Amino acid sequence: MGRKSHASRTSAVLAAAAALLLAAACGSPGAPDPGGNADKSPAKDTSPIKVGLVYSKSGPLATYGKLYLEGFNAGLDHVTDGTGKIGDRVVEVTEVDDGGDPAKAVSAAKDLIGKGYKILAGSASSGVATQVAPIAEQNKVLFVSGPAATDAVTGAGKYTFRSGRQTSQDISTAAAFIGDVRDKNVVVFAQDSAFGQANVAGVNAVLGAAGARIEQLLVPASATDFTPFATQAKASEADLLFVAWAGTTAQSMWTALGQQGVFDATTVVTGLDIAATWPAYGRVAGKVNFLSHYFAGAGGTELEKIMTEKVTKAGGTVDLFTVDGFTGAQMIAHAAEQGDDPDAMVKALEGWTFDGVKGSLTVRAEDHALLQPMFQAKLTGGATPKAKLVKKLEATAVTPPVVQK
Repeated sequence: MGRKSHASRTSAVLAAAAALLLAAACGSPGAPDPGGNADKSPAKDTSPIKVGLVYSKSGPLATYGKLYLEGFNAGLDHVTDGTGKIGDRVVEVTEVDDGGDPAKAVSAAKDLIGKGYKILAGSASSGVATQVAPIAEQNKVLFVSGPAATDAVTGAGKYTFRSGRQTSQDISTAAAFIGDVRDKNVVVFAQDSAFGQANVAGVNAVLGAAGARIEQLLVPASATDFTPFATQAKASEADLLFVAWAGTTAQSMWTALGQQGVFDATTVVTGLDIAATWPAYGRVAGKVNFLSHYFAGAGGTELEKIMTEKVTKAGGTVDLFTVDGFTGAQMIAHAAEQGDDPDAMVKALEGWTFDGVKGSLTVRAEDHALLQPMFQAKLTGGATPKAKLVKKLEATAVTPPVVQK
């Protein structure tokens, strides 16, 4: 009896030991392995993706800033399928008003970076964009500029990109109205200001390099009588009169050009601004040739329909710079998929081709120019003008020169 009981106890011990060995060999999720190492599967990152929008909520470019913001919100809603998340991470957007003041923008950028933001966006003002870019470079954070058109943003550094067009793309679009510009006479008709002089420099850089003869006709900013200058414009016998004008005197200037017969003497081209400015052209509206970055309906893409629906539903209006905000959201979402490493974000964006509101867009790897289609347009409709698409120029037709680093 005693021997049998002892044998039973021995068998039970051996069976238990065998079961333990089998369990150790097979293992189980989350349980210690034979070597004592716990399962080291990384936890999902659910921290917010912080994006700082430094843009013109107020100031002279507030209208542009509003359009940009509405486009950005629509783009973010689209790329996140309405969740506001990229992966498991919520996109946390902080808006800061720069008022169009570079000093305020720099201060805001530094403050956001100090709080741990790795992504900055915005900038309707070229002066703001060129001041924020160096801050992004010094601190190694991603900066995706918005409507700011200055060519200086392209090639500004490793971490600086743009979601809008640049001046040289505008100028190439204008030149396309007369075809080959070699040996053609191009006159820049503009205000004698930093804005006007920048356009003269841009036309020289793009069309002068292509063989055009460039002249400038700069009008004092204080001028109120534009007849003498319109007379000079007609007498110049230009093949192309490139008009760069901003401000409240625009209607008087256009009226003077019409009265002096300038439109009968040459091809007049200028940039198409927001829809609210269109009535300022008055009776000459139908005679002006417009280069256009974008106007509602120009893109003709499915993505444009999506953007329009989202912006309209939110109470906004699609116009000139709505597209820059939408594109900015696309670029930031693509970059943020790489995590919080700005170098990885840069690598993801460089050379990236994607479908945009305007059509196919490419971030040029060499200098971060955004290669994109541009448009030629006319205004029709008299007192309440409407924009009509004349021609869509593919990105290859308006490619800006590569910035040599």
